[in-house]
Amino acid sequence: MRPDILNPLFAEITALKGVGAALSKPLEKLGLARAIDVAFHLPTGFVDRLPRTELDAADAGRVIAITLRAVSYRFGSSPRAPARVQAVDGKGNYVSLVYFRGNSGWVKKLLPEGEPRWVSGKLEQYGQELQMVHPDHVLPLDEVEGEGGREAIYPCSEGITSKRIGGFAAQAIARAPELPEWIEPSLKERHGWPDWRAALAAIHADPADAKARERLAYDEVFANQLALLLVSGAARAKRGRALAGDGRLRDALKLPYAPTGAQARTIREIEGDMAQTRPMLRLLQGDVGSGKTLVATMALLIAAEAGAQGALLAPTEILARQHFDTLNRQLSGLGVRVAILTGRDKGRAREATLMGLAAGEIDILVGTHAIFQQGVAYRDLGLVVVDEQHRFGVAERLMLQSKAQVPPHLLVMTATPIPRTLQLASHGEMDVSRLDEMPPGREPIETSVIAEDKLDAVVAGLGRHLDSGKQAYWVCPLVEESEKSDMAAAEARAAELALRFGDKVGLVHGRMKGPEKDAVMARFASGEIGVLVATTVIEVGVDVPNATLIVIEHADRFGLAQLHQLRGRVGRGGGKSHCILLRGKGLSETSRARLALMRDTTDGFLIAERDLELRGGGEWLGTRQSGDQGFRLVPPERLGPLLEMANADARLLVDQDREMETARGQAARVALYLFERDAAVGLLRAG
Repeated sequence: MRPDILNPLFAEITALKGVGAALSKPLEKLGLARAIDVAFHLPTGFVDRLPRTELDAADAGRVIAITLRAVSYRFGSSPRAPARVQAVDGKGNYVSLVYFRGNSGWVKKLLPEGEPRWVSGKLEQYGQELQMVHPDHVLPLDEVEGEGGREAIYPCSEGITSKRIGGFAAQAIARAPELPEWIEPSLKERHGWPDWRAALAAIHADPADAKARERLAYDEVFANQLALLLVSGAARAKRGRALAGDGRLRDALKLPYAPTGAQARTIREIEGDMAQTRPMLRLLQGDVGSGKTLVATMALLIAAEAGAQGALLAPTEILARQHFDTLNRQLSGLGVRVAILTGRDKGRAREATLMGLAAGEIDILVGTHAIFQQGVAYRDLGLVVVDEQHRFGVAERLMLQSKAQVPPHLLVMTATPIPRTLQLASHGEMDVSRLDEMPPGREPIETSVIAEDKLDAVVAGLGRHLDSGKQAYWVCPLVEESEKSDMAAAEARAAELALRFGDKVGLVHGRMKGPEKDAVMARFASGEIGVLVATTVIEVGVDVPNATLIVIEHADRFGLAQLHQLRGRVGRGGGKSHCILLRGKGLSETSRARLALMRDTTDGFLIAERDLELRGGGEWLGTRQSGDQGFRLVPPERLGPLLEMANADARLLVDQDREMETARGQAARVALYLFERDAAVGLLRAG
């Protein structure tokens, strides 16, 4: 339970003065729902407002703050003409205050003739006169707090200004209590870090305060690493169940190929883990197409050989159904009973699956998050395989323990290699296996970057590809045309391609209902559809070996990891496969670097490291919706050094005070709640 001392910070944002219904939407867009969200919404820059008593041309180009009086007004005949207010300082020097589309009533109310106003904005020289275009602030003197100085600039959204956010941040900070210190004293002294609350107040007052910013970033990383260590310690401390398979099912599995050396090594590692009473916690990293599915199948068969049930969790319904079909096909004749459960399954079919699961009549259950919902009971759950880890967070990992009599073994697979830096942050509690070689016969996918004005040539090439009997994907970023975006929508592109290729064109996107989506995918898998136009619902796991071409429209608007995943939909059969990245005009340097890397390499591990450099750690780790909260306070370039330091400090604390009962341990508990890693607190004896 959250300590009472933190409750004022976790109040709804409407508890802050001035937050009403009108501001709720723009604040929601920024992810600001509570006072603490505002406190942790750190400024990204600042403006130095120079306090002045007299206008001076030498200040042109600077932001100044000065007391002025309006002496005359000039309004144009057209509503679009600028409004100009002639104002003077205390010495009689003139400046022109310019407002575009400012009506006379509004301007005169803002700057009443002859009355002093505190005005701040950028002073400019325009010909022989000084002017200020759209001053940032115009206030009566009795409303001015301070005479200028440094002003924080906050990330904004439409409908709210940086200044308003700054006001809410001040209220949020006022709610922040003095907290006991959780950082090891010598470490804090060595870095010269302020106390937590002092750091929070300092960074909002002066965004250039490097010590305050680093202190807050360290705190967040420390809480993350401490939570991972507690999860790991609790899982490893609990006695699990040794699952020693006898090999009968694996030996009976008829594979059309021999496993790679990396697959064989990883299967041995998993077999060794599962034979122990300590529950397995293993992360399987593999590039696209490296053969993770075979490794998962072998792990599930080990559990079945030992008389336990296995569960395979997929991130999407499409992928769950594909895994189900693959397992049914591979395991036919082995006597292994496989079932599927997704959010779509209702009524009698769902009831039959649940009854079979509880009775032990199902050996392997495949599904989405529905397989761990309330009401889903296993007879003897021994192994959980999670496909695509970045959608399955620490909280979900803890939830698994409630679904088995003893903690099940856990294998987490990712098709997007995790940069080494973030591996410590997201899965520091896990042992790691790497599939670092491809199955024999897989040729590298040839990647081309083509300008969008060559679209006709690309469509012509697609026609030749379809005529040769091959299939293709065409990926678009949006589902429907938007007034604010010129991105090609999947629906519009499918309609255009259908004019040329007729009923050879199919369409899938995230808003389609499950059965409708399945029907299209089945037609594509059977070869009835030649080109599948899709949004990124096909990003993970879709496997049609005859599809050897993928066109990714507006490729410059995708992240590197996502592009690499999408490219991995081809190259799954024999022969050469191609990926065409269609780019827009006026690319940024980041977009150019991203596309060049995609063209030059198919190495997912290298791409992951580069993606981290280009995107930053918070975005890579994902947001709250994924279950693992990303970092809000950590600059990407500081993540690596802070991780190593925080991991060592957290490990020292856990080694010295496993149950967090000392003064520092109690303070660290507060940090876990403060940074919302508190699922780990429940693992302590006195949680």
